[in-house]
Amino acid sequence: MNLFIIPSHACFCTTFRRTMFRKNPPTSPVAMTPIERVTSVLGPGINWKGDLHGSGGIRIEGTFDGEIAVRGLVVVGETGRVNCEELRANSVVIAGSVRGNIIAEKIEIRSTGRVWGDVTTVAFATEEGAFLRGQVRMEEKIELQFETPSEPTSPDETSATPAESQGEQPA
Repeated sequence: MNLFIIPSHACFCTTFRRTMFRKNPPTSPVAMTPIERVTSVLGPGINWKGDLHGSGGIRIEGTFDGEIAVRGLVVVGETGRVNCEELRANSVVIAGSVRGNIIAEKIEIRSTGRVWGDVTTVAFATEEGAFLRGQVRMEEKIELQFETPSEPTSPDETSATPAESQGEQPA
């Protein structure tokens, strides 16, 4: 009987095994659109009070108190703290804390993430150690409603009328 022993480093099987048993096979990088990537950052040590509306991606590492409606990605970093009645975005990734309801097509709560509020989404993922106190409502499709910024008023509408045009004579 002939036995052939081939070291694993000399065999294509090693490469095959490494790729065959992966959960996600390697893929080529895909270009991200501005909606899928972070374009603005609220840094650590910054406290913001007010509403945030727009499109693009934002990463919050500081404290945010107000409503968020972003056509794009919202990332709450590990040092980020959000207090709101509602956070609405296409995608939300939470590694910090959110107190408020979240409505998004995709929601991910990382292991350091903490959420106190209800979640409505199409795709939901959590890592081991993530915390959620609230209800999860899974939908087949979500129609996200974003406010469109109002057009600025023209200078004619906002400027005061000169005294002469009202029949008064200048002194």
